[in-house]
Amino acid sequence: MILREDIEKRELELLSPYAAKSSESKGRLFDEEACKFRTDFQRDRDRIVHSKSFRRLMHKTQVFLSPEGDHFRTRLTHTLEVAQIARTIARSLALNEDLTEAIAMGHDLGHTPFGHNGEEFLNTRHKKGFKHNVQSLRVVDYLESVGNRRGMNLTIEVRDGILNHTGDQIPFTLEGQVVRFSDRIAYINHDIDDALRSGVIKQDELSKDCLKILGQNHSSRISTLVSDIVENSDNKNKIMMSEEKLYYMDKLRNFMFENVYHSKIVKKDEELNKIKTMIYTLYDYFEEEPDRLPEETKEMISEFGVEEIVKDHIAGMTDRYAVNLFKKLFIPTAWK
Repeated sequence: MILREDIEKRELELLSPYAAKSSESKGRLFDEEACKFRTDFQRDRDRIVHSKSFRRLMHKTQVFLSPEGDHFRTRLTHTLEVAQIARTIARSLALNEDLTEAIAMGHDLGHTPFGHNGEEFLNTRHKKGFKHNVQSLRVVDYLESVGNRRGMNLTIEVRDGILNHTGDQIPFTLEGQVVRFSDRIAYINHDIDDALRSGVIKQDELSKDCLKILGQNHSSRISTLVSDIVENSDNKNKIMMSEEKLYYMDKLRNFMFENVYHSKIVKKDEELNKIKTMIYTLYDYFEEEPDRLPEETKEMISEFGVEEIVKDHIAGMTDRYAVNLFKKLFIPTAWK
């Protein structure tokens, strides 16, 4: 039988001196009795994976709006790819894989329906603005629950990694920094894969020097970037990439913004206008009719205010739920 103490002891013996050890965690917002078998970071990962917010990621857009093909990425498959890349890097650097995986699994819980376009529209409609990383932290701190207690009560290390997987602030753990790099590696490469499959871009449009340095296909580019991070971060107190590989990765990223993320082929203006109208209209409706919000959501209005709770409700929707709710509320149905 392997108990939590055995795992904690093994971490102290085997992990890098720069790795986060579960027995040395900065703790939770509220003290809890320790689990007999799982470390605190393992418990955090399990709480995230079993949450409703995690399940909803399977029906949230990654890049392509309402794709008809079965093989296009969703926000959930993106999350799983980030976790796989991050665990590979963490294992190679003798960092804490459980912490790394927990951060990766939770980093996009606060993402809106319709991908970054949904985020942009909710950011302009909500007076206080909207950032999905901030919302992800709000999800784990307030909107999800464990038992009868509001919030998941995750460790400080996981919360920090989720909040700072993007933005100006760098995570204080190396595991959080690994997820930050892995997120970018994952979305650049799998979005190229989806864009090629859809015909939005052609292989010969990709920069030849990028392909020469990073690799000709999806798997080789990921392997190159992962290897570069491991080699440049070994025995260091910071996760880093070589200037050369970082330059070419950013060059690919810029190509994707110009040719895919902002492409009128992928996201036609009329489709984006429909999404904007949908999000604005639903927001206005629930702001004016807060009694129409779900019961568990309404209970928090007195604490956070109507606008904040409406924002939470909109952000938590899946693509198809938002579309179906909009139809139900605002599209007349034929008399039968």
